[in-house]
Amino acid sequence: MGATGGSGGLVGRERETALLRAALDGVRAAPGGDPGDGPAAAVSGTPALLLRGEAGIGKTALLDWTARQAHGRGFTVLRAVGSEAEADLAFGALHQVLWPLMKGSVDLPAPQRQALEAALGLDETAAPDGGFLVGAAALTLLAGAMRDRPLLILLDDLHWMDSSSVAVFAFLHRRTAGQPVVIVSAGRPDGTAVDGWPAHPVEIGTLARADAARLLRGQHPALGDSAAERVLREAAGNPLALLELPLQLDPDQVRGIVPLPERFTLGLRLERLFADRLTSLSAEASRVLLLVALGGGAAAWDVAKWLSTRDGAHVEDVLQHIEESGLAHLDALGRLAFRHPLVRSAVVADASAQRQRAAHRELAAALPADDPRALMHEAAATLLPDEQLAARLAAAGQRLSRRGGDAEAASLLDRAAALSPDPRARTRRLTWAAVMGARGGRLPYTAKLLDELQRRPVPSDVAPLFAYAVVYVDQSHRIDFESSFTLLPRILDALAEPGADSFDGLAEQVCFKLLMASVLTDDARGWATLAAHRERVSPLARLCLRAWSDPPRTAHGVGAELRALLGDMSPEQQAGAAWLLLWTASSVDMADTAMRRRFREQHSYATQGTIAKAKALQDYLEGHWEHAGHCRREAEAAEALGYHYNALVFRYHHAQFLAGRGDEAGLLETERLIGPLARRGRMKLVTDHLAHLRGLVALAHGRHEEAYTRLAALTPPGSLPSGMPRFHLPFFDLVDAATRTGRYAQARAHVAAARAARMADISEHHAFLLAAARAMAALGQGADADEDAEELYDAALAVPGADRWVFESARLRLAHGGWLRRHQRAAARQVLGEAYRAFRALGAGPWAEQAERELRAAGHAVDAAPGGRGLLTAQELRIADLAADGLSNKDIGRVLRLSPRTVADHLYRVFPKLGITSRAALARALREE
Repeated sequence: MGATGGSGGLVGRERETALLRAALDGVRAAPGGDPGDGPAAAVSGTPALLLRGEAGIGKTALLDWTARQAHGRGFTVLRAVGSEAEADLAFGALHQVLWPLMKGSVDLPAPQRQALEAALGLDETAAPDGGFLVGAAALTLLAGAMRDRPLLILLDDLHWMDSSSVAVFAFLHRRTAGQPVVIVSAGRPDGTAVDGWPAHPVEIGTLARADAARLLRGQHPALGDSAAERVLREAAGNPLALLELPLQLDPDQVRGIVPLPERFTLGLRLERLFADRLTSLSAEASRVLLLVALGGGAAAWDVAKWLSTRDGAHVEDVLQHIEESGLAHLDALGRLAFRHPLVRSAVVADASAQRQRAAHRELAAALPADDPRALMHEAAATLLPDEQLAARLAAAGQRLSRRGGDAEAASLLDRAAALSPDPRARTRRLTWAAVMGARGGRLPYTAKLLDELQRRPVPSDVAPLFAYAVVYVDQSHRIDFESSFTLLPRILDALAEPGADSFDGLAEQVCFKLLMASVLTDDARGWATLAAHRERVSPLARLCLRAWSDPPRTAHGVGAELRALLGDMSPEQQAGAAWLLLWTASSVDMADTAMRRRFREQHSYATQGTIAKAKALQDYLEGHWEHAGHCRREAEAAEALGYHYNALVFRYHHAQFLAGRGDEAGLLETERLIGPLARRGRMKLVTDHLAHLRGLVALAHGRHEEAYTRLAALTPPGSLPSGMPRFHLPFFDLVDAATRTGRYAQARAHVAAARAARMADISEHHAFLLAAARAMAALGQGADADEDAEELYDAALAVPGADRWVFESARLRLAHGGWLRRHQRAAARQVLGEAYRAFRALGAGPWAEQAERELRAAGHAVDAAPGGRGLLTAQELRIADLAADGLSNKDIGRVLRLSPRTVADHLYRVFPKLGITSRAALARALREE
């Protein structure tokens, strides 16, 4: 099966190969002797092995591996393979094993030789003896072969071997104990020959997910990530399916350019796994399984109820027949569940096209008429163009899209296009399918659709929609925003014409895409167009524009207005406006868990991607740095789907965590990865904030002059520049750098500019950062301002929600604690200890070292800092972070190259330090500490 790893070992079969290797290592060639005289070789206690598992699970691959190992050790390898067609051929399998040794049969005693030759069909004049003489002859032949070399006997597909051979092999099992021979057999769990077989059973299960992925990648390296994910799901750990399913795909499906088929074509090797069971089914049982296979887990009918409505149907008999076949079983809800996902595909492959269409019609009739699944079943049963059905499919797709189900909507529109008799209607629906496909996670497919649409005339009435799809692909796939400023203004002008088709609110979506391009690039063309069309969009879209266009001057009150708008929107309206809501919330750092929960059930990739980006930013701001690794995984997933812009943004968010932790090497590596892409796309937002993050890293490592220089270049002291939507983050860092370099006048000037701009009226986070910056600036003004500094510090921590901003709160405490130490205040130890523990919990090592130096300067040992819970070592913190992220001890060990037991020992020490007793409390404890 080729299921080998790079070292020649089988992927995911370490336990099985260890048992097989031990069996081979336990024997050595005997110097001679008669098998009946007792042991003639040193043999380990390892018994003969029976590999037991389902079809395609890899039993033959294990036998092949064992054969290779045995040849390398000098074994003679004898082998037989059972065959269903030869199951009634007496001694057929025995013939395969003994044939290489038959030249030695001349030395057998005459009775044994004659019995063996008759059994193997070599002497037709003698009557075969199925009893003791055949077994004795076989044993004597094997004994002769053992004199020079140990033997390995491999018996594959034991369940299909003839009973006469099986009896002889069982006899040999018992009589070769202690001899230099290893017998390894393989069979299915339900084979009669396997029952009572005198060998140690080794159950061969499916491959673990990680091993299945490694095998799939090793054998099919060109397989796209989306295609690989689908194959992994369909194969469900079956090695043969992992190897065979990709062979049924065309090149575009392999690369992930076009979607995979709804159901895989199995191919001959996989079809044979279930062919015998399928052909044995009754017509009624076959019909039921086909309905379940085509209806899926969401089929809106009960099997037993369906059967009971049919004349002459014996419900219990049919269900019992299905269960006895081993193909499916009734679950706790009375529904049929397939034994393996491949069974579903085999059932469909076994049914003719006519039977499949009939089943689709029956499923459609069992569902509500307006259910999208009913429409898809009806469409699958339809061969000829049908405008009425196409129109219903298109309408259902539009409804799904408005609820956020763009991926499913794209399938409906694609099928509607195929059923459309009018070419213009077909193009219109295919264009909508492209738009929805892009939003639903099918971006490479959308790009291919657009290439196809460009080769045919695009009717003028769908030109705006087509242009929107082009911009979507350019932004998300190519990271190119030029078409945003050339095509989107034209679309808005066309949509503003009297009587123009609204394309179900396309103007709102166009404005959002133009806003996104303008925010990222600060291109004047985009801002001018948005200003010209701002009255044509919804209040929410206008609020989003205000939030992002020039926050120091336009974003006041956005948070309160957003809450009011949400209160007036239905869940369906919120789902349709998810992008605008999340973008608006993110602009003022309000995309918290409660906000994101509103859209958690949406299936659109675009919605889920926006949620994940909002979460990444909020995790950074709120100190959930144990989730930093999510950004890398999201970036990889986005790349696999072709959403290269999303991948860049996730890597940028990961860079924030790196910079906060002072990981300069990691930040520079990320900048090398995304910087060229951002510059090529003229993404000023990203390049500005990469520069900001380099200033933040310099602060972490005490390079205060460098930090000030970098930050002042972005936001000069006393000025809040336009074109920097997230100005409040470098604002706070500049004040910090200014106070650390003795530039108190510049720090005060920057604070004064923010107060004049009413920064505190934008959001709670803005309010806290302004209050914290005021306190920092006051802490360095001298003895005359001591009382003011204390009051401002207390006022900053009294801002509503101040403790949410963990990193910045810890930095304020660090600054205040240093001021207290310099003024010889007793409270320094408490404040610095709080900062130290916060930095340690975040994994911000350089900042923790700053707090530690301040504590030591105050005359306090770090381990004496208040709290009583102790402090985590670097290794303990890494392990705790991974455990809080949901990884098992085994997974953590794999990442850190530790044994699971070592991981457990570390966690055993971590729990009392954090004052917790379970893994479930880790994430919260790390945040609090």
